[in-house]
Amino acid sequence: MADTTITFDEPILRGEQSIASVALRRPKSGELRGLSMIDLVKLEVDAMHELLPRITMPPLTKPEVESLSPADMFKLSTEVANFFLPKESAASPLA
Repeated sequence: MADTTITFDEPILRGEQSIASVALRRPKSGELRGLSMIDLVKLEVDAMHELLPRITMPPLTKPEVESLSPADMFKLSTEVANFFLPKESAASPLA
């Protein structure tokens, strides 16, 4: 699965800048250090708060991730969980 872009329902305000979308890239194993892959696949919020600043572009800060709306957090989290699917599962229409 390639990198993906997520458009926020509620953009993030960073000073004068409004961030309306971010690109998510598949994490490398080193970026998962200190995290449980099971927690990430289960969409555990605390695990996502740690991982998302490592894999978003532009890079979001942890406080920015913590202030996301529930809908935007869910969109990001489900995309992260999809990164853990094997290629053959990702090609399935159910994935």
